[in-house]
Amino acid sequence: MLSARKQGEDEGDGGVGYASAQKRIKIENASRDNVKKSSNKRLKDVEICVPIVYGTMAFWLGRKASEYQSHKWTVYVRGASNEDLGAVIKRVEFQLHPSFSNPLRVVESPPFELSECGWGEFEIAISLFFHSDVCDKKLALYHHLKLYSEDESGPSSTKKPVVVESYDEIVFPDPSEVFFARAQNHPAVSVPRIPATFDLPLVPIEDVHEKKRGDTKDHFLSQWFMNFSDADELLKLAAVRQQVRDWWLKREDKSNMGITCSG
Repeated sequence: MLSARKQGEDEGDGGVGYASAQKRIKIENASRDNVKKSSNKRLKDVEICVPIVYGTMAFWLGRKASEYQSHKWTVYVRGASNEDLGAVIKRVEFQLHPSFSNPLRVVESPPFELSECGWGEFEIAISLFFHSDVCDKKLALYHHLKLYSEDESGPSSTKKPVVVESYDEIVFPDPSEVFFARAQNHPAVSVPRIPATFDLPLVPIEDVHEKKRGDTKDHFLSQWFMNFSDADELLKLAAVRQQVRDWWLKREDKSNMGITCSG
């Protein structure tokens, strides 16, 4: 439900941020019929994990504020360290309050975000649609737009926003070969589970500029984004697991190359 709260009259120094608890969302594979029709082979016992952050950032307009335009805010879906999610997500739909003109907003390419002005707080429905080789199901998320700090003892500020973010990990079990090949070296994606006997698909060698396309840390709002340490730990853990796996594979190769002669 749309709601309004009283705003401060003077500017303060503080901004405020709120973060929700971590969740792991496991996305099941496409239906068996779709898998049979598709020539895109799936990799059994492999998992791809995509850490995401979704939330809102609201700036009070101060002296420019009016009765129905008190804040400028942005709702977004981003990588945990602000990476480009375009390799996984095809489009995002944001369902705003019915009082907005054209309340269903569709964003077809990254960055997956939109900005508006208003005076009230309400729940925003966020629908993630993935590329066809990732998943044929959409993921529904919900986020409450927050314009004012819970600490009403001080005045609002036009310099620092109210930020509310949620951190989730989307897990794709048994990914397709095409998705895995595209995502295995992408900065927004980690591969926490790979069988020891798994042979990595061959990936075309990309130049340096291509490899950096997934990194969008220079976003104009990035100074206010929260730092989710869990995301960093997840990526470090995945890297360690991969190193251990590579070490065991090299050890097995060396043992197989040994020749024992008798006589």
